[in-house]
Amino acid sequence: MSFLLLLIATLVTAIIVAALVITAFQKPVQMIFNKILGDELATAYRKFITFALFVVGVSSGVQVWKLERYLEPLVTSPDPEKAEAVITLTTERWGYEIYSAVIGTLGGLAWALLIFFVIALILVAVTRRRETKTS
Repeated sequence: MSFLLLLIATLVTAIIVAALVITAFQKPVQMIFNKILGDELATAYRKFITFALFVVGVSSGVQVWKLERYLEPLVTSPDPEKAEAVITLTTERWGYEIYSAVIGTLGGLAWALLIFFVIALILVAVTRRRETKTS
């Protein structure tokens, strides 16, 4: 039961952190899309990037493969004396897993936004260069 609660807690944490970051970057993303694509396409692309950022944030923050440590032993052995026990969920481990979810979510979103803004910078430069050549 505590594993399920931990899974839900890290999922909720990742969703909240992702929502806060996405809200903070919503206006700059919209401005970039308006500049590059125009008003008609900008809203659709902003919705897509919002969805993509949620997926990246949650998948980076909730690392299910790490949570499996609380279900199965890390090393299994036919010899019962050499087999490791399943890690127990203590208060310290809860704190670590929640902290790990926050940092993982922020890290994943930082990389996704960095890639987005580098590509956007290139596109804005190309757009401006094209505008100066036609003038």
